Amino acid sequence: MVDSLRRKLLKTGAAAAAMAATPSVFAQQGGNGGGGRFYQKGNVRIHYEEAGSGFPLLLIAGGGLNGSTTAAIRGGNPFNAIEAFKDGFRCIYADLRNSNGQSTGPLEIDRPWDSYTDDHLGLMDHLGIDKFMVLGFCIAGPFIWNLMKRAPNRVVAAVPAQPVGFRPELPNSLYESQMTGWGAELVKRRPEITMEMADQFLNRMFRSNPDFVFTVTRDFVKSCQTPVLVLPDDTAGHSLAVAIESAMLAPKGQLSMYPWKDTPAKIPLAVRHVRSFLLSNRPA
Repeated sequence: MVDSLRRKLLKTGAAAAAMAATPSVFAQQGGNGGGGRFYQKGNVRIHYEEAGSGFPLLLIAGGGLNGSTTAAIRGGNPFNAIEAFKDGFRCIYADLRNSNGQSTGPLEIDRPWDSYTDDHLGLMDHLGIDKFMVLGFCIAGPFIWNLMKRAPNRVVAAVPAQPVGFRPELPNSLYESQMTGWGAELVKRRPEITMEMADQFLNRMFRSNPDFVFTVTRDFVKSCQTPVLVLPDDTAGHSLAVAIESAMLAPKGQLSMYPWKDTPAKIPLAVRHVRSFLLSNRPA
């Protein structure tokens, strides 16, 4: 009851804020939403953008913890989800906290995965959005499963594409790639953050009891009633076995063809599968 009332109040405030919003940077780049805005909660400041109209679709860019709106707009993912779905959905996408984009906040070393989920749910609250769909690449896989765990009545359907998964034969691959590709650069930008802090943060994310999809257990996936479409991949950080297992365990899980992005000709077919999945699960 309290959460429902809070969302209604947030919706009223978000509507008023939208009326005052200036034209977006993204609009100059070919989008048709009112993006280029910021949402702030305490010492967390999240940069987000929007494009399109229709049922809300949260998009989470790949690129590890450097996922950003720049990556979403200009590439870096196998396909441009904004262009693919803005004609039928209200696409919402943001820089991850402390990525190389414009979102900032503390390193919550004791709860790294949940801190990002706080940001995703906080953004939806800020926009007055109760129910939404989510599609994301790479690191978004664990984020998406955590969203379904934390907000089971809000996430209508989910698409983890080339999702991150734990590979016992390469137990340090994710930690190492993020220490060099994210942690080292973050420390250069933020002198108050040390390499020791980044190490502790990533250790908690990827090396503290690592298993499966990192954020949820197999028992949770078995009980999850949210429709899920998994687009698998097979790299050091993207476990093919975990992607297939998660789709098979989920009561309403689906699996796309594999491989789906080894040639440019296959990607449009995967996009059509995603679109069909989203449309079939979109509330009337």
